Amino acid sequence: MNEASAPDARPTFKDRWWALFDARIGSLPVPIYFVLVAVLAAMTARGKLASDLPTGIALVALGGFTCAELAKRIPWIRHVGATSIFAAFIPSMLVYYKLMPAPIVKAVTDFTKTSNFLYLFIAAIIVGSVLSMDRQTLIKGFVRIFIPVAAGSVAAACVGTGVGVALGMQARHALFMVVVPIMAGGVGEGALPLSAGYAQIMNVEQGPMFAQALSAVMLGNIVAICCAGLLNYVGTRKPGWTGNGQLTVAANAGDDAMHRAPLSFEFDVSSVAAAGATAITLYLIGVLAQQLFGWPAPVVMLVLVVAAQLFQVVSPRVRGGARFMYGFFSTAVTYPLMFAISVAMTPWGEIVTAFHWVNIVTAASTVLTLVVTGFVVGKLVGMYPIEAAIVNATHSGLGGTGDVAILTAADRMELMPFAQIATRIGGAVTVMVALAAFAWTR
Repeated sequence: MNEASAPDARPTFKDRWWALFDARIGSLPVPIYFVLVAVLAAMTARGKLASDLPTGIALVALGGFTCAELAKRIPWIRHVGATSIFAAFIPSMLVYYKLMPAPIVKAVTDFTKTSNFLYLFIAAIIVGSVLSMDRQTLIKGFVRIFIPVAAGSVAAACVGTGVGVALGMQARHALFMVVVPIMAGGVGEGALPLSAGYAQIMNVEQGPMFAQALSAVMLGNIVAICCAGLLNYVGTRKPGWTGNGQLTVAANAGDDAMHRAPLSFEFDVSSVAAAGATAITLYLIGVLAQQLFGWPAPVVMLVLVVAAQLFQVVSPRVRGGARFMYGFFSTAVTYPLMFAISVAMTPWGEIVTAFHWVNIVTAASTVLTLVVTGFVVGKLVGMYPIEAAIVNATHSGLGGTGDVAILTAADRMELMPFAQIATRIGGAVTVMVALAAFAWTR
């Protein structure tokens, strides 16, 4: 046997080590993961765990990727959004039952609230996904998405209220305290103004009203995450029903191929930095608009970036940087963000109080009606039914945090711009109509 035909030499220690380093838990190399565990445990034991940026990033990355990795190893339920459910709710439960060390809770909470982590993520995802989108697809998607969202809202209000009444609720309570909060756009933009309006109309304290609305929002969010995971699984079984993140069906096969093909923008590191600066600038313009006029900052940012894409304001090179920015945030930041929000902002106690079977069935029927209506109506108006149903599911989510969890479960983060329409605009319309109807039926 000559030397050329000899079998390959055994892997060296260096080869094995590099292979281990290339193995990942989330985005963390396995050796780095265990070093982080040891270092952060030592800092916690010594009482020296800081709330600064590097420590905060390490904590939420370790926690988020651990939750997602555990969920991926559970058969069956991993197909229905288990990774998102674990990352979004298990940390909150650990905090509530005091199973998470207090220094870690404090460090993660301080980091999350001072860094405004959530809105940095939403800005990067919205700007990155919109600037990476084909212009014609963008136009068709934004024009059409209001149809399934509106149809789903009306159908869900009727079905959810009917189910609540059938289970022994009063119609007024079922509609205004369970169904409407689910579609109101989350906590800050939904449950809070809704409960404040209810309290003012009835001349009572806001606290009990807010607790009831919040419990309904939490239940709706959990059901929506499960529905999104199931829709993603259905999409793998029925590929003709899904655009894999593309919302509208192309007019012909040639267009379809063009829209599905990745956009080939040239970019470099400076282009990624320019895209990040663009995203932050658009978000800050939204914040200023909110301060001056009371307009929701994410909606203003969404309108501006859509206009920038339609009128080709941003150069192809920076759009390429935005595409890379979107890929980075959707891959490396999603689960750490969900862990951070779960620890700092998700009240497990409110979720537990909502676990009464009547509330669960009513909330589930509301969300399922939204999703099924989105599926059917979306298909009728030229959308991929899986994507239309997922966007409708975000209408029953927990605001921006719910959009992240639902789209993560669906593996469709590209739909974030449309989810923001369903959540922000759909939620605002729901709150206004509900308060007017509540006052009229008093």
